[in-house]
Amino acid sequence: MRVYVPLTLSGLAEAYKAGEVASGAEPLAAYGVTPALREWCATDDIEELEYAALGQAAQASLRLIARDAGAARRRVVLAVDVADALVEDGRDAPGAGAGPELGAVRVSVAGGLGLKKAAAVHVDAGEAEADVAAAAAAEDPDEAEGLEDHELLWFATQEISGLIA
Repeated sequence: MRVYVPLTLSGLAEAYKAGEVASGAEPLAAYGVTPALREWCATDDIEELEYAALGQAAQASLRLIARDAGAARRRVVLAVDVADALVEDGRDAPGAGAGPELGAVRVSVAGGLGLKKAAAVHVDAGEAEADVAAAAAAEDPDEAEGLEDHELLWFATQEISGLIA
């Protein structure tokens, strides 16, 4: 299953240095194509469903940015392929946001999720920074507007070093 892990640029830098996204003792919060997301999207098109899961992860990345005044104002999502058996419903996961979230999953990994399993990384372009900053500063980042015109850009995992430089 492909899961989408919300990060910040500094979180991506830490993961790159460590070779993994650390989760500690807790399962890793991520987003994926869940039955609830399928029902909400009302489609069987896997590309549309994965795009919706990516969007949910981007929103979670915005919440991470809102909580960290020092974080670069660019949303970051790491796309990782994991075994289905490691993924469980995560709508009630700590830090998952207000109320149940469509596509929220928890990935059970001992210690961390290796970057070798990453398929890609999605990051805002620099031109989105002002709008991301405004959304992060909003009273409720989940309700903030202004980001709909900013698509996350796709980068190969080999390009991570350039993104965090």
